[in-house]
Amino acid sequence: MMKKSISASKASLVLFLCQMISALDVPLDSKLLEELSQPPTITQQSPKDYIVDPRENIVIQCEAKGKPPPSFSWTRNGTHFDIDKDAQVTMKPNSGTLVINIMNGGKAEAYEGVYQCTARNERGAAISNNIVIRPSRSPLWTKEKLEPNQVREGDSLVLHCRPPVGLPPPIIFWMDNAFQRLPQSERVSQGLNGDLYFSNVQPEDTREDYICYARFNHTQTIQQKQPISVKVFSTKPVTERQPILLTPTGSTSTKVELRGNVLLLECIAAGLPTPVIRWIKEGGELPANRTFFENFKKTLKIIDVSEADSGNYKCIARNILGSAHHVISVTVKAAPYWITAPRNLVLSPGEDGTLICRANGNPKPNISWLANGVPIAIAPEDPSRKVDGDTIIFSHVQERSSAVYQCNASNEYGYLLANAFVNVLAEPPRILTPANKLYQVIADSPALLDCAYFGSPKPEIEWFKGVKGSILRGDEYVFHDNGTLEIPVAQKDSTGTYTCVARNELGKIQNEVRLEVKDPTMIIKQPEYKVIQRYGQVSFECIIKHDFTLLPTVIWLKDNDELPDDERFLVGKDNLTIMNVTDKDDGTYTCIVNTTLDSVSASAVLTVVAAPPTPAIIYARPNPPFDLELTGQLERSVELSWIPGDENNSPITNFVIEYEDGLHEPGVWHYQTEVPGTQTTVQLKLSPYVNYSFRVIAVNEIGRSQPSEPSEQYLTKSANPDENPSNVQGIGSEPDNLVITWESLKGFQSNGPGLQYKVSWRQKDVDDEWTSVIVANVSKYIVSGTPTFVPYEIKVQALNDLGYAPEPSEVIGHSGEDLPMVAPGNVQVHVINSTLAKVHWDPVPLKTVRGHLQGYKVYYWKVQSLSRRSRRHVEKKILTFRGNKTFGMLPGLEPFSSYKLNVRVVNGKGEGPASPDKVFKTPEGVPSSPSFLKITNPTLDSLTLEWGSPTHPNGVLTSYILKFQPINNTHELGPLVEIRIPANESSLILKNLNYSTRYKFYFNAQTSVGSGSQITEEAVTIMDEAGILRPAVGAGKVQPLYPRIRNVTTAAAETYANISWEYEGPDHANFYVEYGVAGSKEDWKKEIVNGSRSFFVLKGLTPGTAYKVRVGAEGLSGFRSSEDVFETGPAMASRQVDIATQGWFIGLMCAVALLILILLIVCFIRRNKGGKYPVKEKEDAHADPEIQPMKEDDGTFGEYSDAEDHKPLKKGSRTPSDRTVKKEDSDDSLVDYGEGVNGQFNEDGSFIGQYSGKKEKEPAEGNESSEAPSPVNAMNSFV
Repeated sequence: MMKKSISASKASLVLFLCQMISALDVPLDSKLLEELSQPPTITQQSPKDYIVDPRENIVIQCEAKGKPPPSFSWTRNGTHFDIDKDAQVTMKPNSGTLVINIMNGGKAEAYEGVYQCTARNERGAAISNNIVIRPSRSPLWTKEKLEPNQVREGDSLVLHCRPPVGLPPPIIFWMDNAFQRLPQSERVSQGLNGDLYFSNVQPEDTREDYICYARFNHTQTIQQKQPISVKVFSTKPVTERQPILLTPTGSTSTKVELRGNVLLLECIAAGLPTPVIRWIKEGGELPANRTFFENFKKTLKIIDVSEADSGNYKCIARNILGSAHHVISVTVKAAPYWITAPRNLVLSPGEDGTLICRANGNPKPNISWLANGVPIAIAPEDPSRKVDGDTIIFSHVQERSSAVYQCNASNEYGYLLANAFVNVLAEPPRILTPANKLYQVIADSPALLDCAYFGSPKPEIEWFKGVKGSILRGDEYVFHDNGTLEIPVAQKDSTGTYTCVARNELGKIQNEVRLEVKDPTMIIKQPEYKVIQRYGQVSFECIIKHDFTLLPTVIWLKDNDELPDDERFLVGKDNLTIMNVTDKDDGTYTCIVNTTLDSVSASAVLTVVAAPPTPAIIYARPNPPFDLELTGQLERSVELSWIPGDENNSPITNFVIEYEDGLHEPGVWHYQTEVPGTQTTVQLKLSPYVNYSFRVIAVNEIGRSQPSEPSEQYLTKSANPDENPSNVQGIGSEPDNLVITWESLKGFQSNGPGLQYKVSWRQKDVDDEWTSVIVANVSKYIVSGTPTFVPYEIKVQALNDLGYAPEPSEVIGHSGEDLPMVAPGNVQVHVINSTLAKVHWDPVPLKTVRGHLQGYKVYYWKVQSLSRRSRRHVEKKILTFRGNKTFGMLPGLEPFSSYKLNVRVVNGKGEGPASPDKVFKTPEGVPSSPSFLKITNPTLDSLTLEWGSPTHPNGVLTSYILKFQPINNTHELGPLVEIRIPANESSLILKNLNYSTRYKFYFNAQTSVGSGSQITEEAVTIMDEAGILRPAVGAGKVQPLYPRIRNVTTAAAETYANISWEYEGPDHANFYVEYGVAGSKEDWKKEIVNGSRSFFVLKGLTPGTAYKVRVGAEGLSGFRSSEDVFETGPAMASRQVDIATQGWFIGLMCAVALLILILLIVCFIRRNKGGKYPVKEKEDAHADPEIQPMKEDDGTFGEYSDAEDHKPLKKGSRTPSDRTVKKEDSDDSLVDYGEGVNGQFNEDGSFIGQYSGKKEKEPAEGNESSEAPSPVNAMNSFV
């Protein structure tokens, strides 16, 4: 027996950067990590749901790390588990892993339960998940009496498996007595529940060895059901049948699945011919790339389901006779999953930090916190800690604040548990980079010198060149947060010793490293393009120049691959020679030179020809110049010379010289100058503190050559800056500051290291001295504490380590603006007319503006209408007048109204205070037209007029003016009559009119100012009773009767409208209807009305649209009615008749219910007359057990059972399950699933094993996976 141990080993401390959220980064240095204290961290644990083999020892893992090493303890079912009191339980040394000895007498069932591990040291306690231990079970098959299945050809059949309940559930497959898999097809297949389904049976299905096997993987055992016999008898002819679903039953079902799982939906149908299954998702598409069809498309499989996969899935079974379908409503829930898991926090004393724990799920998970394994509500208080929902906020932590916090996110489907520690460290600086480390780089390339460090609080890093050199700073160095010093362009003089110093409040430490800068490797003679005759000899040169301390290696490649293994290829020190050239030697040859620090290459093409080509003049761009040389180096000039390349039969016209600044802009080439093609030297002007390289490009009539190789570098000496920054400005951002900005000098304009700026300012027109400050290489400086909006003289001068630039010019700026102090005074309003007013004000003193005067704003708004005396809210209107203007016009006023206004001054900061509100009134104006005019009640000699008052009276109405005149049959107007009507009237009866006469009326309103716009209308008096036209007064002939169309009404629906009207006039009029979209300028559409009907239906209208309509009569001089406007109804979803509300359906259902009630009464009477009888007699009377009465829970006979052998008979229900098991990879033998087939079965065909006296309850639906998870799998609480 292993000796019990609670001690923990000195586990190595590993702190991962990805787990740190703080100002401290702990480097991955093993020596450092072993010295730092750390709270415990669980590194390994057993799964939450741990099913163990009952025949083997149980090992429950719990490993943790920490400094000092943690100790371990366990709880079982929520209480302390004292392993010292159980001889079967030991803990591994230096570990928290438990070993429960089952093989030496222990029973696994005795150790079922919920276990939790705690790892603890002086800095906190971490806990594991709740680990649920359950031994696996592989029970034997319950004995049952299986009767042969006699089935008619073409009928469906289901062979039930009903495997014993196991843990975990078994894998089901069907085989015969020869241990060969039974063939499956669209007609015969295994369901998810393990049953074997026949859509229709055929004579070849007759056999006596349908055997269902259950494989229990955990215990590596296989159980066998007794063989089932099937006999198919034929009847001619075989009746074809349309599909019906064997599983699932009914028209709908539901399914719940968890996010991330595999969704399996199954439909198996009966029918002849064999139905074909098709799947669709109602209202959507099946997810692409995640949808699979199995079991001959009877099973729909969707992997990695999410909430978006919820919905209704329909399976459709179809053959030539019809179809059947079933809808499965799928709901996707979700166990908790992390959005942001809490991460370890490393802090210095006095720092702040947060732990964040965010999870999602369906339903939304509950978040709870623990501290060192104890609910935080009852944990010891920590003044630096504050819990805010899913976040813990730490403020001003101390070393005693170190602890391990646990976040638990749980819902009904599961939980998540995460440990995250807060480790407060106080450590002096340490430099982790080895002392005297040597760095080697190539000249003109970056150099990175490491200074890996750690300390708490975070140390500050400084670099020095040499042991006693000055601190490094400036553009030529880059300082990285991790302590690394970068020299962007290392030069030969950068070689030397560099010192890194790290310091914090607890101490100081330094370290030295060395840098060596090497000359670059160059190919000074590159291989050239060759054309060689077949069987000739060719040679490529590759002459190199390199740093004498570096050892180069030269490699030759052909077409980017190794040279052929052929003795014809001879590699020399500086060349490659190919003997006896053949056609296959065509290609590109590359010379690659490698050193430990750099690599260069050059290529050339070899072309093999059959015979020497006929000489021809080839015009091409020139070859690049070569052998560039610098001479006569001075501070501000240098002489460059070169050798021209081949002209390629076109003379070189000129050379272009370009330069590169390797110090400030490496890799960027700039135009310097150009010279004639006959010149091969040039004197170049230079700037100070630039690391120059030059290249030359030759130009001829064909084009430009490739650039030459760069010349050697030449670093000019530093000098004072030649120029100052440009675009200097001074603009305040606050009332008490002045922000001075400028455009910084470019790198090469600095003329030397240590570029800085001298910023100077003084208040203008005040006898003040200049105030100056020197700032780093920035482009802004803020002067605080200035008066509000005063002018300043400003200048910015560049300087470097060698001195100042020339004296800069001065610019004028202003300090920050503030809101104006006073409002404009003496505001006066002059009303020009009823809609226009002019406002005057006095300007405010400029000193009170306190900024740049931008103008004045006039706010004005209507208070009320003087004619209606009603107040309503009206938004204020704003007019802005730019500059120092002192008056403005207010247009668009409403007549006869009361207004208020105020004026404000505006500067760059905003608006000043408003002047006192000024009230003014607009005079009366002319009214708008009356709102309507209707003419009704026509008689022989009278008409009734009704009208509405103007919408905008614009004053006090004094009267209405009515004018009217008759219209004869030639549309000539008669004498005009005018009537003045009091303003308080709204109707008038006109008498003594001519009968059967059309009149035109003109109607308007008046105020004291004048008449408003008029409204017009026409009307006709009616004929006398005898229908004889009387001559008009003063006329010599009888006037004809003019028609009248009135009261046009509409009844509109979505796409049509019913138009009706009243007509007065001659008989047999031919009507038409004109209509169009209201407000549109399109021509009217015309519809002819059949006969003399007074209604018409307009069709094909657009829903939700306003239309205008009018009615006219053909042949009546274009007479039409007045316009009417109507709007069609909005588009509605098509209506569906609810069958449940139809009378015939309700009657039919009542009749069916009555018939069922009568049948139930008859069955009840017959049952009471039958009585009970013994089981033996019942079996004799009914040999077929399929028709015996059964209990609903376990399928045994109701009230009758064999108490001696406990053999439950075959269940008679044909209700199938809706599950299937994926076909295994092996389908030919049982040997793969056990230890062979010799002597492993009893006479009844079951596996050898001892039956338990305890009766196992059958599962209702095999390995059903859609049920809600057990409480063990979805634990919401774990302490």
